[in-house]
Amino acid sequence: MDVKELELQMLIEELSNYNGRATELISYYIPAGYDLAKILDHLNYEYSTAQNIKDKNTRQHVMDALAKIINYLKGLKKLPDNGLVVFCGNISNRPGEVDIRLWAIEPPDKLNIRLYRCDSRFVLDPLKELILPKQIYGLIVLDRGEASIGVLKGNQLIVLENKQSWVPGKIRAGGQSSVRFQRLIEQDVHLWLKYLADEVRNYFEKDLDKLVGILVGGPGLLKEQFVNGDYLPYHLKQKILAVYDTAYSNEHGLKELLERAKDVLKKTEYVKEIELAKLFFEHLGKGTGLVIYGFDDVKRALEIGAVDTILISEDYKDKTKELFELIEQTNAKVEIISKNHPEGEQFSNFKIGAILRFKI
Repeated sequence: MDVKELELQMLIEELSNYNGRATELISYYIPAGYDLAKILDHLNYEYSTAQNIKDKNTRQHVMDALAKIINYLKGLKKLPDNGLVVFCGNISNRPGEVDIRLWAIEPPDKLNIRLYRCDSRFVLDPLKELILPKQIYGLIVLDRGEASIGVLKGNQLIVLENKQSWVPGKIRAGGQSSVRFQRLIEQDVHLWLKYLADEVRNYFEKDLDKLVGILVGGPGLLKEQFVNGDYLPYHLKQKILAVYDTAYSNEHGLKELLERAKDVLKKTEYVKEIELAKLFFEHLGKGTGLVIYGFDDVKRALEIGAVDTILISEDYKDKTKELFELIEQTNAKVEIISKNHPEGEQFSNFKIGAILRFKI
């Protein structure tokens, strides 16, 4: 991750916290290659229309925000290559106090939508879409009694569904022959696997263009029946990368599946985080002198160019803005360590640390 990506993530989190008292927060998405003169014409039209807003305070706040955007855009010779996203409005939550702020962002990829909106919240979903992981992995763990379906997006394990099955246990119902009871169980198992296949299709097919592959796990043989049987359509069956034994078929099973599939997932953010956290703890345990932790020590190491990779716990990233310029100057890498895995939970106690290029 580079600093600009981290700054964008933090900005989105900041903007999501603002609420306008009325429809006075402006979001403007301007696509790449759009005519700047046309944008200014549109904003001048919106400015004249805003004079008809009935509420005096809302009217003034919207007009002030539009004027601020117009003045900003007039100062540009041309739009950035990827387009431009502008947010502007009164973010003060104190009655009688006005704080008109403007943020202008060149998106990380070419913007292909044009959107203008005044609302009580900034419109952030299109911007979030641009920084979402471009690749995802589908995850399924199952047995006769339970199943869980999830996806791995970047460093996030997202549990989509956990379901208890209706398949009875091996204890035979009174009065039924063993053959008939076994046949009924097999029918229930078939319906259970069919249900899971339908759920997998519902969840995975909507992101088929991003779906790199599917991992399947479970404690018994049912996973092989699911994979080898006629349950999944061909285009999803072709996406199955590997099948693993796991002890559980719930959320713990999904985490275990990711652990067992590290070789398959070695290029993903999730596994990269885990490996970096493990490397940090390995150096710390051996006393190699190649790791440090704590804000002040990390800052000093950055100042002398000793940092290879900074690790920042997800709960602490807002505290690190003053380090960004140093990080860019020294070409240090940055990794946000989530708490989606045990290594991340453990690292959160340190808040910030660094793997060094040399001892200091």
